[in-house]
Amino acid sequence: MELLILFIVMNVLNVIIQTVKSICTIKCGKTAAAIVNAVAYGLYTYIVVLTMCDLPLLAKCLIVAGANFVGVYVVKLIEEKARKDKLWKVEATIYNYNHDPEWDDCIIDLKESGVPFNYIDIQKYILINCYCATQTESAKVKAILDKHKAKYFVSESKTL
Repeated sequence: MELLILFIVMNVLNVIIQTVKSICTIKCGKTAAAIVNAVAYGLYTYIVVLTMCDLPLLAKCLIVAGANFVGVYVVKLIEEKARKDKLWKVEATIYNYNHDPEWDDCIIDLKESGVPFNYIDIQKYILINCYCATQTESAKVKAILDKHKAKYFVSESKTL
C-alpha cells in the first residue's frame, strides 16, 4: 500500500514539475528555466526507477494517466488564476452605408457596455477603437461587433 501511495504522489509531483518546466522554458529567463529543468529531470530519473516497482502494469498505466490529467489541470488552473489582465485594443471597421446611421446602433451598444472606446467617421467607413482591460470587457466588445457585422482585429499591449 505504501508503494502504491508513493507511486501516485511521485507521479503527480512529476507531472506538475514537468508542466511547470514546459511553461518556464517558454516564458521565463534562462536561469529559472535551467533550474526548473534540472529539478524536473532529476525527479524524472527517480520516477523511471520507481516505475520498475512491483505494481501491475495496468495500475501503473492508469496512475500515470490520472496523474497527467490532474497535474496538468492543476498547473493550468493556477496559471489562469495568476494571469494578469492586459489591455487589449480592438480596432473595428463598419461600412457606412451611404452615410446611413445604421452603424449608430453599434455605438449605442458600446456606450451601454461601459467599455472605453472612440470612433471616427471617415465617410465610407466608421473606425472604432475599443480598449478592453479585462477578459469580460473583451467578450462584451466581441459580441457587440459580431452583432453589427463589424470587421476587427485585436492587439495586446506590450510592456516597454
